[in-house]
Amino acid sequence: MSAIYKRELSGFFSSAVGYVVLAVFFFFSGLFFYNYCFLGDTASLAYVYANMFYIIMFIIPIITMKSFAEERRQKTDQALLTSPTSLTEIVLGKFFGALTLYGMCCLIFLVYAVVISFFAQPQWSVVLCTFLGIFLLGASMIAINIFISSLTESMVVAAVIGMAAGLVIDMMSYFISSISIDWIANILQKINFLNYYTNFTYGILSLVDVVFFLSVTGLFLFFTVRVLERRRWN
Repeated sequence: MSAIYKRELSGFFSSAVGYVVLAVFFFFSGLFFYNYCFLGDTASLAYVYANMFYIIMFIIPIITMKSFAEERRQKTDQALLTSPTSLTEIVLGKFFGALTLYGMCCLIFLVYAVVISFFAQPQWSVVLCTFLGIFLLGASMIAINIFISSLTESMVVAAVIGMAAGLVIDMMSYFISSISIDWIANILQKINFLNYYTNFTYGILSLVDVVFFLSVTGLFLFFTVRVLERRRWN
């Protein structure tokens, strides 16, 4: 798994993808931080996190779009699937490679909290809890998008479908409010990512919220392994 992980992580920085992702993430987070914390004269990062939620929904498909789609396009997936490495290790290696890049992006939030601490006393419990929430949210979205990437050989298609999935997750609350059938609304409410993520932003660390994001992550990584297993036998 370590070889796949190193290969995936180095691949981000041997191309422009890693640098573009970091630049875009830092630009928008810095813009929101300046507008809401400095111009708004507040020590709370709540608005920064809230606005970055939308940026993350579009950044993650860019991180993961080449995970398996590029392998299929270049026909290198056959060597990968017939290697002595297990399919689970292959998927986990690619997942942790993408998660590491995403984690590098998220570290900027802790830098902002340290900057604020020079002028005011930030609520570290809320800062750290929200940081955990946005990291777990990202992990689950990375797993979903890696699964999407495993279904196609086009990076563009993988990125577009991933962004569409992020848009659906973002608009889930609007869908729920427009559905009059109670049992369907209740099901959608149970899988509404925002419900679980919002608790973190209030500094509430709930086992239910953590388990939800970890379950989504594990479920879609499992789906990806099954897709690769089917392709190996075919």
